[in-house]
Amino acid sequence: MCSGRVDMAHVARAFSNGIDGVFIGACHLNECNYITHGNYHAINMVLLFKRIMEHIGLNPERLKMQFMSAAEGNVFAESTNEFVRKIKELGPLGKGEGIDEKQLKSKLNEVSKLVPYIKVAKNEKLRMRLVNSEEHTEEYDKIFTKEEIETLFKEVPSYYIDPEKCQACMTCARRCPADAIISARAQVHIVDQDKCIKCGTCFTACPPRFGAVTKIVGKPVPPPLPADKRAIVRKSKEEKAS
Repeated sequence: MCSGRVDMAHVARAFSNGIDGVFIGACHLNECNYITHGNYHAINMVLLFKRIMEHIGLNPERLKMQFMSAAEGNVFAESTNEFVRKIKELGPLGKGEGIDEKQLKSKLNEVSKLVPYIKVAKNEKLRMRLVNSEEHTEEYDKIFTKEEIETLFKEVPSYYIDPEKCQACMTCARRCPADAIISARAQVHIVDQDKCIKCGTCFTACPPRFGAVTKIVGKPVPPPLPADKRAIVRKSKEEKAS
């Protein structure tokens, strides 16, 4: 499998399941067997996730990417053995960092939920092709900064459907990849904030003539309408004309 297929969600899931370290083996850069050069995306993803690990209190050395070819069995053996020794030094996930198990589980679950938002927010950098990225240079380590990641998590958006503008067209509900929109015909739609993955699909899918979906950053989302007040009463042509 191409290393470009390794997603942040896979790494987050591994740590959520209690894995102490994640090792990713990849082809050398510019030697992609699939012409897609997915290993560039993979190294960018690893750099980003290492910063996220720092943000939630995990040692980023628990995640490692090693470039190698199919002919370099010695590189594979040496790098994996070295990684295993390092993980043993660090100790069990969370305990080595002094993080409570429930707290760590909560943080990792939140990261997993926000993966679609993170990928959209950092799409441009994730698509970059780094020069000499097999070497850990200062420039290489500055692709994603700690301050950048702090801002990323501080400015997580929420999406809200304005009951005054919603026309119950169900477009947003059909497009939502997380089934996070409570919808019914002739009823104001509601974003289930617990299910919402912050991807913004509903925001872009809502027809411009309605503009019912609002992106909210830095303030609480208004409470949803009670179920008995969600019915949409459409005006007749005569009422609109008057």
